[in-house]
Order: sequence, then structure tokens, then C-alpha cells
Amino acid sequence: MPYKTFLGLPENIVAALCYPVGWLSGLFFLLLERKNKFVRFHAMQSILLFMPLALFIFLVAWVPVIGWFIADGAGMTAMLLILIPMYMAFRGSKFKIPIIGKIAYDFAYGE
Repeated sequence: MPYKTFLGLPENIVAALCYPVGWLSGLFFLLLERKNKFVRFHAMQSILLFMPLALFIFLVAWVPVIGWFIADGAGMTAMLLILIPMYMAFRGSKFKIPIIGKIAYDFAYGE
């Protein structure tokens, strides 16, 4: 039986919902979910992954012409980075993205 969350949904669904809107959805679920460590792990991982990426895209996009191409490439990469962890969270996996995953795991599980 899957564990419930504050929304009353299974934890794998809520964990997968931490990724679609990037760091904003991660922040939303991190602030609302206080007890479920699995959801908090995926929410923090989403924030740590997409906030620097969004900042990078924003800053690079200010550079004329070449910056636009780099920002577009980073945006396409971000779309892939949304799908992979989202799918893994839906499967119920604690999929750790290198470096970021360890920080998020330590935050959520306190080890």
C-alpha cells in the first residue's frame, strides 16, 4: 500500500508532480509536505536541479545571438531533465542525480 501525502494521493504521484514546473513545483511541494520524506527528497532535488539551470538560461539569454542558441540548447536539456526524474519518481525510485541527489537525500532523510 502506498503511503499517503497531505493531498491524500499516493506518494509516487506527488513526488512525480515535483518536477513538471521545475523549481516552482518543487518549492510548492517542499513547503506543503512536512511528513513524507520521499516527496521532500524529490521536491528538494527538483529545486536544486532546476533553480541553477533556470538562472543559467536567464543569464545566458541576455548575450546576443550566441547566448540565445546556448539558452535554447539548455532549455531542451531541461525538458529531458524534467521527464527522466519525473518518471523515476512515479516508479517509486529514489533516483539520485549526481551531487544534487546526495544533498537532497541528506536534507530529506537527515543522514
